[in-house]
Amino acid sequence: MPATVPVIDLTPWYEGGPQDRAGVARQVDEALRSSGFLLITGHRVPAEVRAQTRATAREFFALPAEVKARYAITVGGRGWIPPGAEANGYAEGTATPPDLKESFSLAADQPTGDAGIDARWFRPNVWPAEVPQLRPVVADYISRMHALSDELMSLCAVALGLPAGFFAPFLDHPTYGVNLNWYPPADPGRPPEPGQYRIGPHTDFGTVTVLDREPGRGGLQIYTLDGTWIDAPYNPAALTVNIGDLLARWTGDRWRSTRHRVLPPQAEAPDEDLLSLIFFYEANHDAVVESLPAPIGRTSFPPVIAHEYIGEKLDAIGVA
Repeated sequence: MPATVPVIDLTPWYEGGPQDRAGVARQVDEALRSSGFLLITGHRVPAEVRAQTRATAREFFALPAEVKARYAITVGGRGWIPPGAEANGYAEGTATPPDLKESFSLAADQPTGDAGIDARWFRPNVWPAEVPQLRPVVADYISRMHALSDELMSLCAVALGLPAGFFAPFLDHPTYGVNLNWYPPADPGRPPEPGQYRIGPHTDFGTVTVLDREPGRGGLQIYTLDGTWIDAPYNPAALTVNIGDLLARWTGDRWRSTRHRVLPPQAEAPDEDLLSLIFFYEANHDAVVESLPAPIGRTSFPPVIAHEYIGEKLDAIGVA
């Protein structure tokens, strides 16, 4: 397992005393400074919840294309993002072919009362009638991911030498996105184009991302500090965590928003299909993200308003 992507047990954070919690925080700081990625165990999300969520998501993706098309949307909406509708490489200015995936996309749905903001960031989620169990199963999973992400943001604050509640005022009515990503097997009639991936190279946009993934030949790769791509290590008990651009800016680039990608189906495993559950945490839509000064931060970025920054990134990755 590459040492650059450590496995960190959160049990001492949840159950230990101040020294135990400080020890976990130091590990997180080191991981986010060097890799931008880590695996977490002791996260308190039961394996059966993760398995049930994945199985239920697979029921949706197994529906006929004409049924899924009833829920078709563009990037940033709520529903089914069909093949060919998204190219994550666009976010970093790279003209890549569309990503080789399908997604069922959900997001925060508790309105603020501001009609314009709610129409973009807090509108109701869409639930397919053909898979009625998807709503209770995925809603429970989202609730658990939201709680875990709040805990991770407290842990991040301590890792930066700040009070555990430092980020809390910026997270009391946050935006977030949820993607159930299905990476289908290779299509013998349409091999991947040059530079085409299941998800093209990109950085995430928000604060913390929590990923429950499956191992595979055409799986997740991480871009390292020395400029090489490595396969992300896998641990069946662990969730994969990385940070996005907003948190990197917040820390003045102390922490890395790391490029990553998902490889296309590989010739030695053409029948492989994978399903990932991804929780993209962000911040309150109106949060002003300002770089923390030295000795925490190394760079001072111009302040950004969270929803404006995230919105520009989401708009960039849609394929017209």
